[in-house]
Amino acid sequence: MSVVGGPVDLPDRRTRDTVGVTTFAQVLQQRLAHDPGRPLVTFYDDATGEHVELSTTTFANWVAKASSLLADEHGIERGQTLRVDLPPHWLAHVFVAAAWNCGLTVSDAAEPDVVVCGPASVETWAGQAGSILVLACSLRPLGVRFADPLPAGVHDVGVEIWGQPDAFVPWDPATDDDVAVDLAGKTTTQAGIWTAAAAGTLITDGGRLLTVVDPASPPGIPTFTEPLRNGGSVVLATRIERERLEAIAIAERVTARFPPG
Repeated sequence: MSVVGGPVDLPDRRTRDTVGVTTFAQVLQQRLAHDPGRPLVTFYDDATGEHVELSTTTFANWVAKASSLLADEHGIERGQTLRVDLPPHWLAHVFVAAAWNCGLTVSDAAEPDVVVCGPASVETWAGQAGSILVLACSLRPLGVRFADPLPAGVHDVGVEIWGQPDAFVPWDPATDDDVAVDLAGKTTTQAGIWTAAAAGTLITDGGRLLTVVDPASPPGIPTFTEPLRNGGSVVLATRIERERLEAIAIAERVTARFPPG
């Protein structure tokens, strides 16, 4: 290559790897191609003592299983809505990703097509189990099943997800025009969330973001999409004392926080 008039700035890794990336599946494939073993989602819950670290490959396996649970096991179709009614938890990342993988809309609708709930809201959603799909997560370490039987019609994710395959191929793949998010009265397409993530300011390329925010909430969506899109990773901490949070920040070598401070 000849250079005229001085050096040529080559595009950085983020620019090279993500040109034309407009769907979740494309973003995840890029990460798998370049950072399969790097931590993508790290989770701390001091109330339970849980500490989970998911590499890109492990996260992709969980997303594939959750996607198969939704689409293949229960027949949920592209364009339908999924509500994540969980506290801040690594499984919220998994089901947000699985929704986008299936072409679903992550929604806060009162009557979604699917709800993924935790122990605190099982009884709330059990009454709608005849009209919507209710998937319940025990939130016990390692994503295991509930210790006690669930109400009729409620499906235990800790029972059903383990038998799903580690790879998922949708029969009706998501497109960049599919609505990915419909939260707090605002909608964004798949292309829109990844365009916003590319232009985001939470982290620099390859950074580690520490957050305490629910990843399925309006302010929490970028805490997931920006690290995933921009070659970084997210550290989600919940029920953590301030001093302990500072220790985690040092141990995990975080480069940014949300909220700041």
